[in-house]
Amino acid sequence: MKKQKKIKLVTIGGGSGQYVLLSGLRDLKKIEITSIVSMADSGGSTGRLRDELGILPPGDALKCVLALSPNREVARKILLTRFKNNSRLNGHNAGNMLLSMIAQYVGNFPDGIDALGEILNIKGRVLPVTTDKATLVAELADGEHVYGETAIDIPKTERKKIIRTFLVPHHTDKIKVFPPVLDAIKEADYIIIGPGDLYTSITPNFLVPGVVEETSRTKAKIIYVNNIVTKYGESDKFSVNDFVKTIENKIKNKLDFILVNNQKAKPELIKKYKQQNAEFVKINSKLKDYGRKYIIDNFLSTKGEIARHDHVKLAQAIDKIIK
Repeated sequence: MKKQKKIKLVTIGGGSGQYVLLSGLRDLKKIEITSIVSMADSGGSTGRLRDELGILPPGDALKCVLALSPNREVARKILLTRFKNNSRLNGHNAGNMLLSMIAQYVGNFPDGIDALGEILNIKGRVLPVTTDKATLVAELADGEHVYGETAIDIPKTERKKIIRTFLVPHHTDKIKVFPPVLDAIKEADYIIIGPGDLYTSITPNFLVPGVVEETSRTKAKIIYVNNIVTKYGESDKFSVNDFVKTIENKIKNKLDFILVNNQKAKPELIKKYKQQNAEFVKINSKLKDYGRKYIIDNFLSTKGEIARHDHVKLAQAIDKIIK
């Protein structure tokens, strides 16, 4: 009996959105997962390790590895535990430290990710979009520049709209893509983008030379998981059409499938997000399809009083697309 070929899924993103997405995809049958993850993170434990040890930021890659592990819940509980009793370790989590130490020992970050993935028996692989260290910069409508993912992600004061973002290399003339990333995109049957913060988790991947060129000519079907809420300073007042237009402009290609949440949250949660200058994304009265297929359904999870995608519902919707 001929062995059925696995469907190659490539995800592109970063942050908590990738964790949620991969947590669902991990349990689908007959697929091969490659997660391409942004290296722009500069906050918290990740930022401190990057600055103190001169390494690539481990946080987003760690989340992806944890999501793809069959022992996810146990591993997450252990590896996301933060140290408290040692002044030098205070605030770091065990997973970031472990990944950083393995990467330094083997001599490079991608092999460090692979080794941690081997420990946790992950289903799939996780690739950093680049192995060059860089700082994410946002240019605002008034000409101001904001430096670093954290400063862009959490604006301290009201600011103008982001016009563009770019990466500034630390120790090289230019940033180079990690070659296996391009191979993964070339070989993909489906590419899944999002969910995640627009300018700090998703689009930094497409700022690395070679990534846009490959996504612009891919034969793969492209799935976009639209965000559930807007982000202050990044996607204020964005509707579904605004997100779609921004992503398509960035990847230089048309989206084939767009997953959109239509479940309304409880009034108290809506109020909580309004206090953070965020709102639940509005579905335009007329979505511009132009050959795109919109899958509009209840994808909302509000566990812990946080609005995020339900990983099981996401996986079920994606499973129907790829079958």
